[in-house]
Amino acid sequence: MGNSKVSKDRLSAPKIRRFELRLSEQELLQFLELEKSLCISRADIVRIRVLKNSANLLVNAKALMKQLDTIGAELGRSGNNINQLARHANILHKQGLLNQSVTTEFNDLLGKYIAVQQELEKVIRQIIRQMKG
Repeated sequence: MGNSKVSKDRLSAPKIRRFELRLSEQELLQFLELEKSLCISRADIVRIRVLKNSANLLVNAKALMKQLDTIGAELGRSGNNINQLARHANILHKQGLLNQSVTTEFNDLLGKYIAVQQELEKVIRQIIRQMKG
């Protein structure tokens, strides 16, 4: 009966499982260098990088690509709209009907659009870099 207490304790104790990781020679050297520079064990590196930062690391690539595709389509549509507005403005300008305030407002809005588009491109590049690792 004394052994039954030990087995109950074993059931409640955390399980320690072995985890195997296959690396190339270059990856192993990089991993060992990381271990030395951080002064923490390999197991702790894996736990911290994989488990604690999993929300940052794990991405549903299929859903992300679908969203990026939607964003790209919207950018294309907005570009077409801008081209239509510019064409209409050119027609009005040739007819002498284009109001200066409309031109000024259009240029201001186009400048803001370009700034937003550049920021979006920067964020998309960051996402792609993070996906690559």
